[in-house]
Amino acid sequence: MTRLLLGQLAPARADLDRNLARLEAAVQARSSDLAVFPELFLSGYNLGDRVHALSLRDGDPTTEALRRIARDTRTALLVGAPLALGGRRGEVENAALLVRPAGTVSTQSKRYLPNFGPFEEGLAYTPTDESRPFDVDGHRVGVEICYDVFFPEVARDLALGGAELIVNISASPVTSRRLFEKLLPARAIENGCPVVYVNRVGVEDGFVFGGGSGAWDSRGEPLAAEAVAWETATAEEQLLAVEIDLPAAARWRTFRPVLRDAATRPALRTPRSE
Repeated sequence: MTRLLLGQLAPARADLDRNLARLEAAVQARSSDLAVFPELFLSGYNLGDRVHALSLRDGDPTTEALRRIARDTRTALLVGAPLALGGRRGEVENAALLVRPAGTVSTQSKRYLPNFGPFEEGLAYTPTDESRPFDVDGHRVGVEICYDVFFPEVARDLALGGAELIVNISASPVTSRRLFEKLLPARAIENGCPVVYVNRVGVEDGFVFGGGSGAWDSRGEPLAAEAVAWETATAEEQLLAVEIDLPAAARWRTFRPVLRDAATRPALRTPRSE
């Protein structure tokens, strides 16, 4: 069984040190193989022109602190943060960082940036055009970020790349919660693998984040999550513990081989040029 800790928390905007401290306290509250925290958790969501100053770079104090926490707790950490784009001065990605106990760090950036209503992510961030699963303790874990879930090709690319589990980290408003509740189990069903969702809570500039974190098995059925007692939690914050039998989940694909059939007909997935 793979043990996951889901940190449905409210970060302090523009306070990397405080958010790191809360992440560490959460990880220490319950032993897990993988602890997951929301989109842009280390920085907060609405950053304006502070996004560049708060962007992480390999070897900076925040990244080194994450390495220490992962090593000391023997827990892989998956957390959202703005990430300076190496080799392209001034550009920033909305990214998920996977920090392993051995000290290695992998990143997955957001592919689809919302630019409607109150969202203006395209002003601050550069999107990526690819998704690749991470290796986590011998298993392949795919990561998507919030709005990516509305585009089924993201989860499909991860699943065809070998993902045994798909994790979505999010900073989604309460008004979108019902949509995510429909889409997440659909992604599990159509890819034959479990899906985990970790969304933040709290309020920034009147923007109310919706929570709703949870997990679904390969058939889209909700998985039982245990609430973890944690002294520093505030209203609506939760730590949830979930166990997933990934080898058993993979066997479900034998009975509904959607990935096999998708892989054999790539022309139907990629538009043909004229």
